[in-house]
Amino acid sequence: VQLMESGGGLVQAGGSLRLSCEAVGRGGEINDMAWYRQAPEKQRELVATITVSGFTNYADSVKGRFTISRDNAKNTVSLQMNSLKSEDTAVYYCNARLKIATIEATNYLELWGQGTLVTVSS
Repeated sequence: VQLMESGGGLVQAGGSLRLSCEAVGRGGEINDMAWYRQAPEKQRELVATITVSGFTNYADSVKGRFTISRDNAKNTVSLQMNSLKSEDTAVYYCNARLKIATIEATNYLELWGQGTLVTVSS
């Protein structure tokens, strides 16, 4: 299973962008999904998470501006980003927890997308 991202780009401050991510491939069950970001010379940070049941959690810096959503039937997760600020500039990564269950055991694998660049100009 691979995560395929799309939707990054250049936008002016105050504008909006929507990121999308699809889990492609067979084998396992997608559990929690999330978006992370990494700005230049900074550590990767959690932006938002969403459980299979739709429970969401956000970093304080994006609350009220970003919305995470998912489609379990399509194994997709999206991030709607509104009122963007220059400090939102970063590479955004899709993340998913893959559950692989066999007769012998259940294992979990953490998946990452390739990253998509979001640049907010002030």
